[in-house]
Amino acid sequence: MSTLDHVLGPRPRLTLVVEEARVVEIWVDGRAPLIALNDYDWGETDPDAKRDNEGFPFTPINWKGPAWALGLSLYPPEQEDNPMAQPALKTIPIEQLHISKLNMRHSRKAPDVSDILPSIREKGIRQTLLVRPEGDGYGVVAGRRRFHALEIIAAETGKSVAVPCAIMEADDDAAAVEASLIENVARLPATEMEQYTAFGKLAQTGRTVDEIAGHFGVTELKVQRILALANLSGPIRSLYAKDEIDPETIRALTLATKDQQADWLALFRSETERAPMGRACKAWITGGATITTDKALFDLATYEGKVAADLFGESGVFADAEAFWKAQSVALAARVEAYTEAGWRDVQVLERGKYFASWEHVKRPRTKGGSVIIEVRHDGTVTFHEGYITQAAARKLDKASGGKDDQATTDIKPEMSGPLAQYIGQHRHGAARATLLGHPGIALRLMVAHAMVGSAQWTVRRHEFIARKEDIQASVDGSRATAEMNSAEDHVRSLFAAHGVLSLRANGDAYHLNQVFAALLGMDDAETMSVLAFVMADTLEAGGAIVEAVAVATETDMAVYWTPEPVFLDLVRDKRAINAMVADIASPSTAKAALTDTGKAQKELIWSRIIGEGCEANPDWRPGWMQVPPTRLVEDAGSPPADAWARIASLFTSDEDDVSAEDQPVAEQDAA
Repeated sequence: MSTLDHVLGPRPRLTLVVEEARVVEIWVDGRAPLIALNDYDWGETDPDAKRDNEGFPFTPINWKGPAWALGLSLYPPEQEDNPMAQPALKTIPIEQLHISKLNMRHSRKAPDVSDILPSIREKGIRQTLLVRPEGDGYGVVAGRRRFHALEIIAAETGKSVAVPCAIMEADDDAAAVEASLIENVARLPATEMEQYTAFGKLAQTGRTVDEIAGHFGVTELKVQRILALANLSGPIRSLYAKDEIDPETIRALTLATKDQQADWLALFRSETERAPMGRACKAWITGGATITTDKALFDLATYEGKVAADLFGESGVFADAEAFWKAQSVALAARVEAYTEAGWRDVQVLERGKYFASWEHVKRPRTKGGSVIIEVRHDGTVTFHEGYITQAAARKLDKASGGKDDQATTDIKPEMSGPLAQYIGQHRHGAARATLLGHPGIALRLMVAHAMVGSAQWTVRRHEFIARKEDIQASVDGSRATAEMNSAEDHVRSLFAAHGVLSLRANGDAYHLNQVFAALLGMDDAETMSVLAFVMADTLEAGGAIVEAVAVATETDMAVYWTPEPVFLDLVRDKRAINAMVADIASPSTAKAALTDTGKAQKELIWSRIIGEGCEANPDWRPGWMQVPPTRLVEDAGSPPADAWARIASLFTSDEDDVSAEDQPVAEQDAA
């Protein structure tokens, strides 16, 4: 074993079982693995294909289905219970082909085929179209883009095109929908609404949830979530299909009753009010708190309050937080009483939201002074820490015992004196950190663990934003940037959960630090770097020059993450700044005419230019404050982002003269 194998463990063992030149089984360390395919087809079936280290485009496919779904069948194709295994092959004139209604994208406009058209012009198609007899011709079940590319070529040449096709049986609608889904989900990822339509058709043919999941390499929960969209009202589903509602908001709306959906829709259509989006929407539906039913200590069957079914999760959500805590408190009191009856002399319930400081305690059994400490989190989680006592109390008990037998284990004479222990400890520390210099991969994981948990040498805090104004909080909480951070956090937590770390806390606890470090050692470099990126983003200081430096270094496109909104204009008070924005977005003549208008009228003018009311819309307009790097709107006026950038611009630009003296903050000019 190599040095790294001693740290990370032995390499996994791959076993292929081959019978008659066919792979019939695949095992990794005795388990059937999840199979990842890198589909190198030069970007022809995926316009947004990723690229490998050599620049070649490929589509990553994570396949969770059985081996036969990959073509690694346990049986010869003719024996498979699969009507698509051996379709008849035939060349069919393109005039006899049309898009089948069972194709999951049959109702959409013709796709963009510019990426595959040159290759098909030169070489033809390399993969047959999958069709089925329909009417006087054949319906294309899989291969819609290739079909449209061939239509263009036929129109260009004025000649009929003979298309190689695989013909399915005409009477199996379920298999046809399956085939369309396999192509579109595996090669051209469909939207959730497209999957909803296709899964619904398949479910109507009698296929169960587990059958759909098994055939298409997705989890049963994924299928359940997609089919759960049927519980949303038609107008909301329509808005989601048009990308007017983001995924986080649609998931929140699955918690809503029909009346709440109608109220939300009215807010969305209102010209004067704003509908809550993202996490703000979930808080609006649940009354400001999100407590899932898996946190309950009580029997849900006896709970009299209302529970909203979270159709996109595995647990419901308590609609009334106050009712939940009332029931939770009764159940918690019963648990405390049970501990007392079991002989625990001290049972402490910490204040809600207060962490259990494990590093300040030592383990002691119940018979030697150990107590039960109960930790209650704001999200409803209750954790019972059995057999703990503070270090101070432990020392007091040890002293009071006077070396009696019941404390013999704590009074055993140590084999090292204090100075000797310090001597050994310091030399071990020196050897470990000197060796660490030659292992940057391990050092990286150790640093990430310290940044996440903390230690005696590290103190790191997460960025937490709490605004004084509700509309600012709602805007930030509902932003795309917040949604991406939430998604990244879920991903990081799933990575650690896979390694047995179910809770991540920045509590400085030495054991927890080692838990996180051990989990990171089990992750590959890509996973570790994704954790590192999240931790750095999660602890990035707000409102300082470092934000501007990161935005410049990463070439952040502010337009992707922020668009002008009414709450932004409501917050602008300086008439000079308003004049500058009018001059920037309107024509010179319009800006000059509006110079003496009220600030309110000028803001209405800016908004009309953005949304295109009586003029061409300009949704991509951004004020200088939201450019990278930022610029001030009023000369010599104080502007936090512009001032922050002025201090550090020379560090990140090749020409130091790019920052003029006038751009420097007033205080720094005085100092100069």
